[in-house]
Amino acid sequence: MKIKFSMIDKELRTTGRVIKVINNTFTEPKLRLLGKMKFRMRMKDDTINFSEEWISRKNGSKLRICIYKPIAPKVNVPGVLWSHGGGYAIGVPERAKGMAKRLIEVSDCVVIAPDYRLSVEAPYPAALEDSYEALLWMKNHAEELGIRSDQLMVGGDSAGGGLTAALSLYARDKGEVKIAFQMPLYPMLDDRMTSDSAVENNAPVWNSKSNYNAWKLYLGERFGMPDVPVYAAPARAEDYRNLPPTATFVGALEPFRDETIEYVDHLRKAGVPVDFEVFEGCYHAFEQMCPKAEVSRKAMTFLLNAYEYAVMHHFTE
Repeated sequence: MKIKFSMIDKELRTTGRVIKVINNTFTEPKLRLLGKMKFRMRMKDDTINFSEEWISRKNGSKLRICIYKPIAPKVNVPGVLWSHGGGYAIGVPERAKGMAKRLIEVSDCVVIAPDYRLSVEAPYPAALEDSYEALLWMKNHAEELGIRSDQLMVGGDSAGGGLTAALSLYARDKGEVKIAFQMPLYPMLDDRMTSDSAVENNAPVWNSKSNYNAWKLYLGERFGMPDVPVYAAPARAEDYRNLPPTATFVGALEPFRDETIEYVDHLRKAGVPVDFEVFEGCYHAFEQMCPKAEVSRKAMTFLLNAYEYAVMHHFTE
């Protein structure tokens, strides 16, 4: 899907042009370099309570998690596990701060963001295993965190959205923890990259070449194989029953458009309640690149309204 700048929303065009000049494509060497650098972001912010914990993996190593709470902590609130984006190759959990603040402003909650292993450190299933460990930790420490045990939610953007969808499948099949609601934003779901939107997409921020390089790193020896697990690429799943109610959105010009639409269709056919919007003229992560644009504000309002509804209506047994 070839993208012309005339197709991009007017408020997003200038930023899109700048991004194309600065970084047209995430090459494999660039992803490896950025993934290894892994800068932590400073978290001094008087409007949110931030802390971090180190929890144990099954092999005895430690996983860092970031915890975001309201300044005046409440009890019996939802717990949200938020996974950052970055093509599974780059990014840090401190990036979740902005979303955590928005969610807390709408309805008090506790947000847990795992510093999951990136593909440049270890390919699949490392990121999924880390995210699931964080989810179990949130469940097992719900009381001390002030979280409702019947209202554990998951969310994430891009690769974090892919992890969100994978976690929902994995948790359903494992049967150890129940998820009340999921928010997989413009999720990275399909390693096959054969849909119209995923082929020859040259949009700003994330294009087909970046997508190819990221999947190659994430899947490692599994890349290009016909039997890639559904927990690595959720678009390969065939059973979407009993997955949590879902809210998501995607830009109409980005590589993940078609796989997100297909994922939503599968959920709906399986009887899963879904709130979904496609935003015209938008490239990948547009609401983060241009947060003040009208279409970005509409997207965030849509998501936060869905989250607020979920807080009031979606619980597990």
